[in-house]
Amino acid sequence: MAEVVHPLGNKTTAESRNEWLRNISYEDINGMDRLFGGRLMEWIDEVAGVCAIRHCQSYVTTAAVDNLVFKHGAFLNNIVAVIGTVTYVGNTSLEVKVETYVEDVKTGNRYLINRAYVTEVCVDDEGKPKTVPYGLTLSNPGEEAEWEAAKKRIALRKQRRIEGY
Repeated sequence: MAEVVHPLGNKTTAESRNEWLRNISYEDINGMDRLFGGRLMEWIDEVAGVCAIRHCQSYVTTAAVDNLVFKHGAFLNNIVAVIGTVTYVGNTSLEVKVETYVEDVKTGNRYLINRAYVTEVCVDDEGKPKTVPYGLTLSNPGEEAEWEAAKKRIALRKQRRIEGY
């Protein structure tokens, strides 16, 4: 496969990182007094989209969500932090890892409650896919591992499409 050429060079993960905080209110909880999963999915999509827009400096659209795993609940009056980081950049798409934490109001410590990987497609003004103008500079082993794992998720998605999923 030919290497993707990004016409405007590279950005670091820090340049497009997005962190969003929210205090869970009554409108966010379900009948079990927990954060409604659909609400969290909405927040994840928004954070991933903003992160991708910041990276592309262009419109994006969500194409896929991988590995959306609810690890723990969150409850009324918890503070949640939803953090998006670009992990992979292809030709017209990029992957954003979104992690959600509950923040302890007394200590400031954060506890992971959800992790998802969202694929965003860079689009033009008519909504047609276009080349992501910036690549991604990997600056540590963790970022390199995320990049390699993203390639595996991409291959798995392609295989699932072939199988009719």
